[in-house]
Amino acid sequence: MPFATSPDGTRLYFECHGTGTPLLLLAGQASDHREWDGVRADFTAHHRVIMLDYRGTGQSDKPGAPAYSTRGFAQDAVAVLDQLGLDRAHAYGISMGGRVAQWLAIEHPQRLGALVLGATTPGNTHGVARDPAITQAMQRGDWASLRHTLVSPAWMAAHPDFEARMAAMDATPAPGFARRLHYQASEGHDSWLMLDRVKAPTLVLHGSDDEINVSANGVLLAERIPGAELQLIDGARHSYFEEYRTLASQRVLDFLRRHPLQA
Repeated sequence: MPFATSPDGTRLYFECHGTGTPLLLLAGQASDHREWDGVRADFTAHHRVIMLDYRGTGQSDKPGAPAYSTRGFAQDAVAVLDQLGLDRAHAYGISMGGRVAQWLAIEHPQRLGALVLGATTPGNTHGVARDPAITQAMQRGDWASLRHTLVSPAWMAAHPDFEARMAAMDATPAPGFARRLHYQASEGHDSWLMLDRVKAPTLVLHGSDDEINVSANGVLLAERIPGAELQLIDGARHSYFEEYRTLASQRVLDFLRRHPLQA
């Protein structure tokens, strides 16, 4: 099985699929690479897709210290690129993965091509807050009660495969301590003062009806990052990339096509 090793010795599991320009897919909080299973095939025809299990999740090591951070997760992603011998890759991050991708662009610009930030925020200090009831459920790790914030009930009922994948991930979650460390890392993210350093071509994608990370945060990111494009998907919730898969994936592919990876 393929593993990379982070600077602190943590072993990180990763997978590669497809051929073409490398594209790093970064999952959300306390999620492993399986979060991309529903849409991965949209990208493998055009890209060498790279997905990793964050520390604390999946088949990666699960250290209890030091504290996890989105900045540290970005460094872990670089370790995966190093293991693969890749100088540069595009990056597409959703939710917490979008926060990780921000640090890739800020602190490792030479490793990044184009950047896609999905359903994410610049951090709580300057971002727009979600409903406190949703935050409380996230703190408890009660994602079952938050299914309705991911996709619409009607779409979920019509797509039992989505619920089955969610149930499979729920059956083998990250350990409780790791979920808490991921939550702290995600909630502790704050890139606001450095977003103007992002040089990568950037697409900000957001569902208009996102309750986990409300869409006003996408507006803030697009305003803060020089030259960023903002595309809101009307009616979409947090997992816009699932319910509006055809539209969302095509927008990402079109953006990457317009911004080819430079040697």
